[in-house]
Parts: sequence; C-alpha cells; structure tokens
Amino acid sequence: MLNRRILRIKVFKVLYAYAENPSMSLKEAEAQLEISCESARNLYIFMLGIIPSITDEAKRRTEALKNKFNPSEEEKTPNLKFVNNGIAPLLASDPDFTKIFSRKKFSWEQNDAFIRKLYDSIRIKPYFEKYMSDPASSLSGDAKLFRKIYEEEFVDSSDLAVILEDMSVYWNDDLAYSLTYCCRTLSDLAKGIRWNLPPLYQSDIIKLKDPTVSSDKVFSVKLLRSAFTGYERYYEMIAGSVPKWDKDRLFITDVVLIIMGLAEACSFPDIPVNVSINEYVEISKYYSTPKSRSFVNGLLDVLIQKMAGDGLINKNG
Repeated sequence: MLNRRILRIKVFKVLYAYAENPSMSLKEAEAQLEISCESARNLYIFMLGIIPSITDEAKRRTEALKNKFNPSEEEKTPNLKFVNNGIAPLLASDPDFTKIFSRKKFSWEQNDAFIRKLYDSIRIKPYFEKYMSDPASSLSGDAKLFRKIYEEEFVDSSDLAVILEDMSVYWNDDLAYSLTYCCRTLSDLAKGIRWNLPPLYQSDIIKLKDPTVSSDKVFSVKLLRSAFTGYERYYEMIAGSVPKWDKDRLFITDVVLIIMGLAEACSFPDIPVNVSINEYVEISKYYSTPKSRSFVNGLLDVLIQKMAGDGLINKNG
C-alpha cells in the first residue's frame, strides 16, 4: 500500500519529532514510525466504511418522505438508484471487511451529524444529479459515483478534519493518500474483485510478481536508523557548508530533509543520487518554505559530491 515517497515522508516526520525532542530514543523513533505506517491503512479502512453509512442515510431520508403525512407523488415513488447502489452491500456483507472494521472499533454512528451534512452536500452536486438521471444501473456506474464523492467531498472538509484529528494524530496527513487507495478499491469492486486487506507496503504487492523486489519496510527502517544515528554528524556538515548562517537560523525542516538525503545516499548504493535528491526536493515543496526547494537541492548536491569524493558514498554501477 505505502510507496517509498510516502515512507520517506513518514520517516521525515519522525526525524523532525526527534529534532524537536532530542531525548527521543531510536527505539521510540522506530515504534513511532511503525504506528505511523499502520495508521495510513487504518484510515483507508475507516474511510471505505463510510459508503454503507451514506447509503443508509439516503434510505432513512427516502423512507421518512414516503411515510410523512400526505406525501407528494415524487415522494411516494422516489428514485431509488442511489439507495440501491451495488457498492454498499458488497462492503456491508463482506465478512473480512466487517470483521476488521469491527475489530478496530471503527464506526460512523457517532458522527451521524457529519453523515447527514455530507449527504446534503452530495445530493445537490451536478455529478450526483447526472448519476441519478441516468436510467441505466451498473456496478461500474455506482463505483464511479463513489470515486467522485471521494475526490470532491473529503480533502478540504473541515468537519472531517476535526473527526480524524480526534481519532488519530496521524490521520489528517494521511487522508489524501488513503482516499486515493479507496478509489483504487472501488475500481476493483466494479470489476468483480472481492475486497482484500491490502499489504501495508507496496513492495509486498509487487513481490507477488517479482520476488527480487527489495522490502519497503526494510528501506524505511534502515533510512530512519541511518538518519537518526548520523544526525549530529550530518548536521555539522550542513552548518559548516553555510558559515555565514548562525546554526539557530537554519530552518529545521530543511535540515531534516538534507540529513535524510545524505543518509539515503550513504546507506543505499542501489538508489541513484539524483533520485534521492529529487525525492527530498519534492517533499520540501509541501513541508517547507518557498525557498527551500533550491536550498535543499543545492546543498544536497554539494555535500553528496564532497562525500563521494571522500569515498563516503559509493554507488553500484
């Protein structure tokens, strides 16, 4: 499930926490990394479980309108296309999904106000009106609708952000990636592929076709250990390369990214230098200042070249 870009970000956040709290031990850092990785998959499961809840809300609304005093003709014979969508039953009746959802003590029931507000938002959107006006019903059409809901309704939802923050300190940062994986699952369900809990690391999926693929879990732990144990040494190298800057003026986010880049260059002979540099430059765009991109890129390039010249970095091929 988790690719190396996401794993680098997770290692970065743990290392940043260490930079803010130097009393953290390596064992504690590794434990935090493991929890952070598992949290992304947990969020994926939680967000996938919202589909039956939205559908149930639509059913309740429909029944309430039918049973009210003197309903209109439209209320007596409502459009049941969404209520009868084929995706919700696939998840609600899947023994593996319901078992793991229950085991993790997940539920949307206590967030019924959010579900009601979400359904109100969905039902007035053009994509929903288009779906409801199409007389044809299909599993692929239902999956397409829910993919649209995941793409449009959740990422910038302040109400959802509050819910996720209350449940896990990791979840708001994991939301976009977990939603992307929910959309992949919807595509699989539309093809008739039964739900399966995805392996935590992307390498575990690729290994099914290519056993020679190296473990992403090993990669992330090794990267954290290398950056953690070499932190002070790499920090002094960075500070020595910008003598006009006071150490206290160095932006800690940039420092952590550069330290990770140096640790990766030293510890992974199979990863080309340009790949490592590009990865940390990309991460800096989202977690640092507008000027960080050029700073991280330039300093990583200079320091890696120097370390390579000193024989500290050796790449295969």
